[in-house]
This record gives sequence, structure tokens and C-alpha cells, in this order.
Amino acid sequence: MPGTDKPTAAASGKAAPQPKRAAAPAFPKETYMQWYEQMQLMRKFEDKAGQLYGQQKIKGFCHLYIGQEACVAGAVSALEIGDKYITAYRDHAHPLALGTSPNAVMAELYAKATGCSKGKGGSMHMFDKSVGFVGGHGIVGGQIPMGAGLAFAEKYNKTGKLCICYMGDGAVRQGALHEAFNMAMLWKLPVIFVIENNGYAMGTSVSRTSNVTELYKLGLSYDMPSEPVNGMRVEDVHEAVARAAERARKGDGPTLLEFKTYRYKGHSMSDPAKYRTKEELEDYRHRDAIEGVRHTILSNNMATEADLEAIDEAIKARVAESVEFAENSPFPTPDELYKDVYVQADYPYIHD
Repeated sequence: MPGTDKPTAAASGKAAPQPKRAAAPAFPKETYMQWYEQMQLMRKFEDKAGQLYGQQKIKGFCHLYIGQEACVAGAVSALEIGDKYITAYRDHAHPLALGTSPNAVMAELYAKATGCSKGKGGSMHMFDKSVGFVGGHGIVGGQIPMGAGLAFAEKYNKTGKLCICYMGDGAVRQGALHEAFNMAMLWKLPVIFVIENNGYAMGTSVSRTSNVTELYKLGLSYDMPSEPVNGMRVEDVHEAVARAAERARKGDGPTLLEFKTYRYKGHSMSDPAKYRTKEELEDYRHRDAIEGVRHTILSNNMATEADLEAIDEAIKARVAESVEFAENSPFPTPDELYKDVYVQADYPYIHD
């Protein structure tokens, strides 16, 4: 587990071995190519966002997803159009993987009117209803009962759809989690709870904050099917989410998945991450999910180096276009302050 396991090969000065992979790919070529493109878009977009934050183009808080890309890519490939996604404030990658335009995500980071939340949400409050992404929530653990509520709506309306609810390892300390788990199991709601355990929450390791360090076990006290998942391997994420989705759609209720993952950057852009060693970081970089997919593609002749380089260049161009789009977009006008607050269009605000 990140934050509790000690690196071995990297700590000794030797390169950590690549994870063992099956000789034959577990999924079709199209799936691997989709994963590669999605995860590279997330990575390159976040790299650029980090640069722009340093240039003060992006203000406020900024929490990057670099290293955790498989946690989203594997889920998107396992779920259906119409399923709902909700997460905390490390939320740029989710809408990108679901198909939101990078232009709209970057414009939101710039607080521009053309952003996916009209410039009102910024980095921590991304939304895109058109692709089923229901936020981006800044209150730690606040999205957990909301995820259960979204699942309740799907069950009540008999849509056959589900909600996947992401949270960080720090959010499991919130009492709302236990209330939501109890209700979700009692009512057999179609929800997949996901703990993205990157080991450190805001900067304190799991082993220093919890007697239970295998966080998936928290679901067992509610008789909730629960399991750990290698969040650095996209195939494992896909398979675990697919199993959980099958249970949810059959009416068997929720599942808790603990994605054991790692973020290469600090909790936010203002975090120097001095609570971990360079050796530990390097050890996890050797387990990088994008490199794992790249290795599978090349070793099974699904594409050539030139093919992947062409994808990389196309993604760089898309990210560059998103920056230009954001730079040239207008800020929201003052009257936007009174919009999107209530459903009632003519709500009687007092203007003085």
C-alpha cells in the first residue's frame, strides 16, 4: 500500500522490474488503444495545467491526477453511457475520459465563461451533465452520500444505470461514509464506491491515521462486497468495475473497491510532498499505468512506436488548442452571479 509499503528495488538503487503481464493481451486492440489515448490526454493535460498554475494563469487550488489515470480509464471502459460519475476535487481527468472537450475543461480552470461549469466552479468543481459527470465536490466526503442519492434516483426511475462514486483515502474518516454505506446496502442501491487510495490523503499516510490500513475492509462491516484493486494497472480496474457493475445492475446492491494507486505530485500544487522519499516516488513511476499499456501494445504488435508518437503529438496539439481557447475566452459577466443557483428562473433576488 502506498505510504506503508517500503520500496525495494528502487530503494537499493536498481530499476524496479516491470509488473508481470500475460503473454497474450487480456483485451482487444481497440480497448488498449482507447486506454492509451485517454490516459495520455489526462497526463499531458495535467502536465500543462501544472505549468499554467506556476505561471499564475490558473488560480486558487489545483489538484493534479498525474499517476492515477488508470483509475478512471479502466472504469469508463467497463461502464455504460448513461451511468453517473461523481468524485471529490481531484476532478480534471474524469470529464476528459468521459468525452468532455479539453477546451471546456481548460476554460473552467481559467474561470472563463466557456468552461464546463461556465467559469463558476474552477479546478475543484467540474461538472458536465452531458457525459454523466456530476462533479467535482470540495467538501471532503460530501460526494459519498450524494453518490448514493444518485444511485437511488437510478433505481427509483428504473433506468438500469448506476453511479460510481470516487473518494480519496482521507475521506473514509467522514461519518457520512458510514451512513451512506448502511443506507446503500439496506436499499440495495446500484452504486460502486471507489476509494482512490494514493496513500497520503492531504499529506499524512494511511498508517498514521487509521487502525485499518486495508481500507476495502471498511465495507465488510456492512456485508458489502469489497475488494482491493491494483489501481496502477488499467486491466485490473476494468475487471473489478465490470464485476461490481454486473452486481449493481442485477439488483444486488453496492460494491466497495479500493484502488491502490499513487499520485506523482503533491496533494495540490502548493504541496512540496516532503513526507515521502524520492526513492518511493521513483519506485511507483516504474509501475506507471501508461507505460504498462504502451508495453502491451508494442509487445503484441497492436501499433508501432511511430503510431503511438503520432497519438502523442495529436494530444499535445489538442492540449495546446485548449490553452489558446481558454486564453481567448471571456470571463463570465456580472449577471451570471444570479444564474444557475435555483431552478426557478425568475427567483426574486434583492439587488442593491
